[in-house]
Amino acid sequence: MIRQDEIAVVIDAQKETLLRQEPGLRRDALTGIPVAESFATIITGMRRCGKSTIIMQLLHKNHQDTIYLNFDDIRLSGFEAGDFSRLHREIETRTIKTLFFDEIQIVNGWEKYINQLLREGYKVFITGSNASMLSVELGTFLTGRHLSMELFPFSYNEYLRFKGLDSGESSVLDYLKTGGIPEYVKSEIPLILNNLVDDILMRDIAVRHSVRDLASLRQLTAFLINNIGNLISANKLAGLFNTKSPATLLEYFSYLKDAYLVDFIPVFSHSLKVQARNPKKVYVMDTGLYTENSLSTSENLGRRLENLVFLHLRRRYQHVFYYRNNGECDFITLEKNVVKEAVQVCLAVNEDNFKREYNGLTEAMHNLGINNGCIVTLNQNDIFVENDLKIRMIPVDEYLSGGQD
Repeated sequence: MIRQDEIAVVIDAQKETLLRQEPGLRRDALTGIPVAESFATIITGMRRCGKSTIIMQLLHKNHQDTIYLNFDDIRLSGFEAGDFSRLHREIETRTIKTLFFDEIQIVNGWEKYINQLLREGYKVFITGSNASMLSVELGTFLTGRHLSMELFPFSYNEYLRFKGLDSGESSVLDYLKTGGIPEYVKSEIPLILNNLVDDILMRDIAVRHSVRDLASLRQLTAFLINNIGNLISANKLAGLFNTKSPATLLEYFSYLKDAYLVDFIPVFSHSLKVQARNPKKVYVMDTGLYTENSLSTSENLGRRLENLVFLHLRRRYQHVFYYRNNGECDFITLEKNVVKEAVQVCLAVNEDNFKREYNGLTEAMHNLGINNGCIVTLNQNDIFVENDLKIRMIPVDEYLSGGQD
């Protein structure tokens, strides 16, 4: 239980701290934040990806007179569902109608309170570090009354602006290593990303889901980060992690995905059963996390490049798949049940791999009914036309900058 006067002190202190911060790099996602009357705006993303910064930028831009409250504050560690009534009295006292809540999902019953605020005409913005906010917890009380968006670490273009770099091979190699977590991009202190992984595992997974075997969770996470771009099967991993059943591993997979630490993409199929039965490819949600947490002694530039292209596609599409039949294609994207892109990734195309990469891409294009595809490379540029198919070989810096059309 927390008294109303304690809540007031935290609100004042947090607002002052937030407004004292430097505005930071203006995020590209700022203009895309969905806002509508009687709808809660939900922004989710990995810890330290810049959610608080974009909220501050939104405050400065459109909402100066607001109440901001981050529930992931030690002074609010005893906040319970019953304390929402005291919070509400404090809000009414201040006669402010725009509210920003950060990490409110750590309090049981939060969605009921948000629903009440919407009924009373408040404008509500929520940020959180767990994607399940978009599904289970919102589905019961806020069905049809929330607008959602995801925020990711710096994109390549944002990274260039932040670092003051020109686009090119050297810049993309820097980005490939550093990733886009703002604090790490600024300082390049490895401990920042090491601690980030621990924070996600402890605060977003172990505490939230009552995971007691933290050692196995860490071991699994390290394995997944080390195997970016590879096929992963819970059934096969159950043999490797012999203390865990496939069902438990699948739960861990979902926790890691919801916390935006790693992501899993299924094989392309119109059958959900086929997608579920086949192994999934795993990718880390920021390449800097691979740099600072991988145990590999190799640079693995090819896998990192593939991960980088995945992140670019994941920002643009909610549904990303891999293709496998006679040949393979790294990425197929889907939007409103329409296949949009077929993308192959190869660090360096040569006489040994060209046929494999080209044929896998053209097979996917033929079977899925699309005429344009691309092969993303480190620094090669070419165009291939075969009957009604057009394939662009494109350097990754140009692809990430938006020059693939």
